Amino acid sequence: MEKIHMIKALFFDIDGTLVSFNTHRIPRSTVEALEAAKRKGIKIFIATGRPLVYINNLDEIKHLVDGYVTTNGAYIEIDGEVVACHQIPVDDVRAMIRFSDERKFPCILVGESDTLLYNSTREVEELFSRMLDLKETSSAISLDGLLRQRIIQMTPIITADVEAELMSALPSCESSRWYPAFADVTARGVDKGEGVKCVARHFGFTIAETMAFGDGGNDTRMLQVAGIGVAMGNANESLKAVADYVTASVDDDGIRRALEHFHVI
Repeated sequence: MEKIHMIKALFFDIDGTLVSFNTHRIPRSTVEALEAAKRKGIKIFIATGRPLVYINNLDEIKHLVDGYVTTNGAYIEIDGEVVACHQIPVDDVRAMIRFSDERKFPCILVGESDTLLYNSTREVEELFSRMLDLKETSSAISLDGLLRQRIIQMTPIITADVEAELMSALPSCESSRWYPAFADVTARGVDKGEGVKCVARHFGFTIAETMAFGDGGNDTRMLQVAGIGVAMGNANESLKAVADYVTASVDDDGIRRALEHFHVI
């Protein structure tokens, strides 16, 4: 039997969920569905692997968003207030930098307010420009300057085999992967599911009153935690396996269809 709850809050991944990889836009049906949910008093949250400074594609719905769970739950901001910031221990950051130097792979280092593509290559810059429509992957900051901030996420551009080796050298961290070319590394115990719990505590609603949408491996815990976890039709099979419901793809009105299916709108 499907879980049916009175939903008070919706959580959305961005890439491949709200925003099409094909058009880099939010489908009109999704915008209209979120507007309908908002009119019913339902809160809307973003839950993404992107740092806040990388969120460049939500202009059509920005006025509807009540808060942001960013960097896979490491940094949460609501109404301009930082309600969670989970730092990666300095020793693990230094280990990542050494590993990047030795293996010669690029790595995005994310601070509280700035980012740096360390050991940058043109190919990687083009990848993020093409895939995420990012014009700039780095802030105007040096490595020393960035390391004066708390580091909340590290994104090495490596294969899954190298990731397994790397993580054994980062005892205070865990990783998730939503795209084959790279992994997102955060402090241990940090994920989108914990981000959903944090937001629920902040507003005083229960987990059963939440609904979450995603398409990648880093959405797994969020879909497991939420009252209703929805995998997009374009999601990977492992995510679909843990979802309460599989909707259509982002390009086929998947969000609207799921919200209608559960009578949220």
